[in-house]
Amino acid sequence: QCYEGIKAANKGNGVFLVIKNYTGDVLNFEMAAEMARDDGIEVAQIIVTDDIAVENSTWTEGKRGVAGTVLIHKIAGAVADHGGTLEEVRQAAEAVNKNLASLGLALHPATTPESGKPGFELAENEIEFGIGIHGEPGYRREQLRSSKEMAKEFYDKIKAYLHLEEGHKVVVFVNGMGATPLMEQYVFMNDVLNLFEGDEVVVAKKLLGDYMTSID
Repeated sequence: QCYEGIKAANKGNGVFLVIKNYTGDVLNFEMAAEMARDDGIEVAQIIVTDDIAVENSTWTEGKRGVAGTVLIHKIAGAVADHGGTLEEVRQAAEAVNKNLASLGLALHPATTPESGKPGFELAENEIEFGIGIHGEPGYRREQLRSSKEMAKEFYDKIKAYLHLEEGHKVVVFVNGMGATPLMEQYVFMNDVLNLFEGDEVVVAKKLLGDYMTSID
């Protein structure tokens, strides 16, 4: 399927692959890329590693690719749209990837079709910090907390990872995994923006909604 996708996307100037860092994804896309190169199609790629929750997790070597993938699709896509070469598209994607950091949380686990059961168990009043998009567990489980408290934990971790300081410009992206009501996403975004404002970090753009969804 990946190979067929590459062939369908090829317009003669090469094909750029945006791959989320999960072992199966990387394996399948890289094999497809080799097949395409044998056909004379030029292929370049980025392996997205925005998730700073866990360095190594289920199905992953290194940091996982999650919602930050959307930003790479859009920015690399814009470079291609403006006539950028395959190498220029790759360089833009690499630059974005180096400046991405994300964290996810879940109120209930996802069920993968093959296993037919949830990836982990959560009680009604529990929350899982640092989940992946295939239902992988995160780095900590605890009692449900307020939006403000959860926003502060994520903000502090991302701020430290990206070395954010007063005057820095950021894109703030609150992504719904598919089951979180939009109203709750707005509440969470408001709490996050207050934290940026308090540190005088400049929010150049805000994104909110179900952009990168998970099963369930």
